[in-house]
Amino acid sequence: MQVVRSLEELRGIVRGWKRDGLTVGFVPTMGALHQGHLSLVDLSVAACDRTVASIFVNPTQFAPHEDLDAYPRQEQADQDMLEAHKCDLVFTPEVATMYPEGEETRVSVPDLGAKLEGQFRPHFFGGVATVVAKLFNQVQPDKAFFGEKDFQQVQVIKRMVIDLCFPIEIVPGATLRAADGLALSSRNAYLTPEERRIAPSLHLAMHRASIRIRNGADQTAAIAEAIKTLEEAGFNKVEYITAVDPSTLDPIEGAIPDRPCRLIAAAWLGKTRLIDNIAL
Repeated sequence: MQVVRSLEELRGIVRGWKRDGLTVGFVPTMGALHQGHLSLVDLSVAACDRTVASIFVNPTQFAPHEDLDAYPRQEQADQDMLEAHKCDLVFTPEVATMYPEGEETRVSVPDLGAKLEGQFRPHFFGGVATVVAKLFNQVQPDKAFFGEKDFQQVQVIKRMVIDLCFPIEIVPGATLRAADGLALSSRNAYLTPEERRIAPSLHLAMHRASIRIRNGADQTAAIAEAIKTLEEAGFNKVEYITAVDPSTLDPIEGAIPDRPCRLIAAAWLGKTRLIDNIAL
């Protein structure tokens, strides 16, 4: 496995692969890898001739009050895991490579990016779309792999790829969970032992709400019960639990139609913000 920090070296290697007719898969990450990330690497290795993963903690998707400085970093451990999963190249650029002096260009997906997460983190998807567009230009992959745990992010990236005519297939990977149902996330490392015990209540409450709704219960009442369950379990704030159309992310009011729907949630447990989603 090669570890590359310079854009010129990255482009030279990828050009060589493409010249040889090899397909390239890409898994963008911010490091602090867990089995969810590694499952995406496995998907890429199975589908493509060569796999690139990036490790870059992207400053433009953090607001000033958020956890940029505290975000977990473990570069050597991440590289060891990627090598064990047969990743071919790890791109670990410096901030100055991604955001050169004087830079001012931003990419936005204003409709999809303004909903759900965008209401509480209005800066977030502009930063995500910008850095992913840069990475796509740098890596030039044929396929890119994103986890469905960040369901809205997948939809935003899909829209960006269509709108900007990137010749890249976006491949979603299923959410990986701990045995108790908690969705794997780098930010789970922030949870105290007691909070970690409580955290699976989010998935459980959503699962119970989804069963009630599918069985004909009033959606508003089922979600209100889920929120009450979380508050009683120890969550200090539930920002949203909402049933949405998976492609538009628009809320679905009243009875759930006989077509794909998604139940999406965000909630605070102590100082940790947890997100999750399940098919409805």
